[in-house]
Amino acid sequence: MTNDSGLSSAPRISEAVILMAGSGSRLRTNGTTLPKPLVPVLGRPMISYTLEMLARADIRKVHAVVGFQKQLVMAHVRPLIPVELDVRFIENRDWQKQNGISVLAAANHVTSPFLLTMSDHLFDQSMIDLLLRTAVPDQVNLAIDRKLDSIFDLADAMKVRTCGDRIIAMGKDLPSYDAIDTGLFVCPADIFGYLERVRKNGDCSLADGVRLMAGANKVRGVDIGDAWWQDVDTPEMLQRAEEQVQALAQFK
Repeated sequence: MTNDSGLSSAPRISEAVILMAGSGSRLRTNGTTLPKPLVPVLGRPMISYTLEMLARADIRKVHAVVGFQKQLVMAHVRPLIPVELDVRFIENRDWQKQNGISVLAAANHVTSPFLLTMSDHLFDQSMIDLLLRTAVPDQVNLAIDRKLDSIFDLADAMKVRTCGDRIIAMGKDLPSYDAIDTGLFVCPADIFGYLERVRKNGDCSLADGVRLMAGANKVRGVDIGDAWWQDVDTPEMLQRAEEQVQALAQFK
């Protein structure tokens, strides 16, 4: 539903889920022993950027799914939490499994719809604001990047094929695609049911569930335009993220 200005008139989204349970093994090859959310980006823990952006976007409750070195992560994250945010930690005891299991860990804690993001992705504030402003409550709303030439590691990226604003296919090895999944979503409650349906041998990925929802015409892409983002999976990606954050800081 939209109002006369063309913006969504759905209830304001005030909850978020952050997936931060994994070990970040690919990033740890640079010698760091820190869990990925605590890896510094220009001297600040990576997760601090996400928490501050959520606070600026008027998110009020955050469910942080932890697993690997959870006590260390929680102890270091608590002092970073902006006063505006109520952060609740949820343990995923099966953190070695795919990220769909971390999403399912939050199933009994969130009120739909909710913002879903990753602790190892850095975003332009405008991306979160755009997604929250335009989200359709009964759909998965995925922020997508159509600037394919700007993707740092295209081979590693989650590719997306769209038809208008509908996402019709996604996968890292997708042969034909026109956008990239940025890892930033607004999700309805029924995403949990779809994840349960794709779970095999107790495991599933978030992409598995989103693909199933796309087949039911329940996934829409939100083009981020000129906004920037960076997945931080490797030392090279970390360096790229620091370059981008530093360049943006010079314009503020």
